[in-house]
Amino acid sequence: MNRYYYDFHIHSCLSPCADNDMTPNNIAAVATLAGVNVMALTDHNTSKNCPAFFQAAKKHGIIPVAGMELTTAEDIHVVCLFEELEDAMAFDEYVDSRRIKIKNKVDVFGQQLIMDGEDNVIGQEDYFLSNATQITIDNARQEVERFGGVAYPAHVDREANGIIATLGVFPQEYGFNCAEFYNENKIEEYCEKYENLKDKRILVSSDAHFIWGIQDKRGYFDVEDEPYSSEKVRKEIFRILRTVVDG
Repeated sequence: MNRYYYDFHIHSCLSPCADNDMTPNNIAAVATLAGVNVMALTDHNTSKNCPAFFQAAKKHGIIPVAGMELTTAEDIHVVCLFEELEDAMAFDEYVDSRRIKIKNKVDVFGQQLIMDGEDNVIGQEDYFLSNATQITIDNARQEVERFGGVAYPAHVDREANGIIATLGVFPQEYGFNCAEFYNENKIEEYCEKYENLKDKRILVSSDAHFIWGIQDKRGYFDVEDEPYSSEKVRKEIFRILRTVVDG
């Protein structure tokens, strides 16, 4: 059994609010320097840079996870992670059909760059990615699971786009097994205040939009990884994420 440090919330240059220096290879290289072993790429409402990130991660020795930060109809952010890249890309197509498409204003929001595994720009997303979709918070988890993924509310300790700030509670009825914090120092306070958090798996990720925002290793999983393969580690991590925590 070995310890694997993770960061499951990273934005690339495809997210309009992220810096253009957040290329797949730059992200993977800095993850190595930060001591992170497993990293998910979670751009706003898209997974189109995940194939490039998988190629870059392999070169830098990072175990990649394909993901997305979904914006629900209520403007709540939900982290969506997929064990298989193909499932993430299928979910990407589904979300694309549920987006409200507004032309991106590059001079206001920035470019939305699609890259290949060598950090070459191969396209741009023309429609603004960060606005709300037509997927509601009460069925977001089921929709992600329908594509083989795992979903949980992002940065529950933040005012902007956090589920608690938006709804005033952490709802039990939506069936989330996990909850993400940005600031681990707030975990105890929030778990005391919001009873439903006590039986959730608490994850801590950086939500990095800039290279300097990728944080040093924090959260980790102890994983049985023999005989070793990146697929085995990723599979075991997803098994843990899907497991309900004893209250």
